[in-house]
Amino acid sequence: MGRIVSAIATDATCVCRCIDSTDIVSRAEQIHQTSAVVTAALGRLLTAASLMGAELKGGGDSLTLRLNGGGPAGSVIAASDSSGNVRGYAENPIVEIPLNAYGKLDVAGAVGREGLLYVMKDVGAKEPSIGHTPIVSGEIAEDITHYYAMSEQIPTVCALGVLVNTDLSVISAGGFIVQLLPGAPQETIGRLEETINNLPPVTAMLKDGITPEQLAVRVLDGFRPDIIGQFPVHYRCGCTRERASRALITMGKEELRKLAEEQKPAEVGCHFCPKKYRFNKAEILSLCDNDAR
Repeated sequence: MGRIVSAIATDATCVCRCIDSTDIVSRAEQIHQTSAVVTAALGRLLTAASLMGAELKGGGDSLTLRLNGGGPAGSVIAASDSSGNVRGYAENPIVEIPLNAYGKLDVAGAVGREGLLYVMKDVGAKEPSIGHTPIVSGEIAEDITHYYAMSEQIPTVCALGVLVNTDLSVISAGGFIVQLLPGAPQETIGRLEETINNLPPVTAMLKDGITPEQLAVRVLDGFRPDIIGQFPVHYRCGCTRERASRALITMGKEELRKLAEEQKPAEVGCHFCPKKYRFNKAEILSLCDNDAR
């Protein structure tokens, strides 16, 4: 089970949220049968979406991240509710490319570096708010950091990681987001960066058994952090038959009638999970009538 922990420095200069997302990324890999590099890319984006979604205040609020970098993985999407539960997919789940110059999975090569990171927040307003910033590296953590700096003007440090086994299973996954609070002195960010730069990779720490609480203490070393919240998070899809029927309705009356005339059930699959919804001729015609109204 994934878990998010929130902590705040005793002097109220900064906060951090840490997550062990191993189970979440493992579930995504099982559902989408992703290649290793796509597992790493999608896993990082799911981890970021969970951490960012946990910031939302309203019970019905949601957040969606979309990376359109022009790479062979195509668009990579992750969506979170306000409890940090996430779902996601990559347009092309199977990508096979060489390792990068450091001998690591080339996430940036799979995602691409020429494009935009979109952040959509639905917080109950008439229309969702959509922000976007250029992709700066394609490694995702740096792109999230850049988004906060440019779109929300919040000094932020983000770290994300996914460690994939040779059999394509997920060994460990997780990350953290650290942000300055209003009124924090400028030197705080330097102290944070120095501490974080000296940390081992998140995946290595999680593989060695570190908990999200322990990770928060290490990230905020020297700030005497207090744990202020913790809760479980899951890979969770909210698809329903009703949503699938709405997708069919968008085809329009003429296309729905043609579909009904084919004398075979229509099947609508969910992008985020393995569920498929079947509609027989009578149900399709009923949807056509609904569209007519």
